[in-house]
Amino acid sequence: QVQLVGSGGGLVRAGGSLRLSCAASGRIFSMNLMRWYRQAPGNQRELVATITSGGTTNYTDSVKGRFTISKDFAKNTVYLQMSGLKPEDTAVYYCQALIYTVPGVLSAYWGQGTQVTVSS
Repeated sequence: QVQLVGSGGGLVRAGGSLRLSCAASGRIFSMNLMRWYRQAPGNQRELVATITSGGTTNYTDSVKGRFTISKDFAKNTVYLQMSGLKPEDTAVYYCQALIYTVPGVLSAYWGQGTQVTVSS
C-alpha cells in the first residue's frame, strides 16, 4: 500500500509563512500528479494547488501569488510554500497523489491532513 504523510502545519500570524510537506512511500512505480486540498470546519473541501509530473502547476484564485506548489518526485514528495497567510487560509490541508503503483495502474491516495491556523 502507498501511504502519504503530510506535515508542516502550525499556528502563524496573518502575513506569516509555512511550508507543508507530503511524502509518499510504498509501492510506487511513478508519480502522475500531486495536489493539495484544504477543508475548514463546516466548509466544502477545496482544491488548492496541483502539480503534474511534467511540472505544470495550477492554483485556486484565492491563493495565487501567495502559495507555491513544488515537487521532488525522485523523493516522492510535494511541498506547499505558503506566504502572506490570511485567516481565511485556516483549514486542515490534505495532500493527494495520483500514483502508478505498477505500469498502467493509476490510483489516488490521501494524506492524513495537517492543521494550518492563521490568527488575525
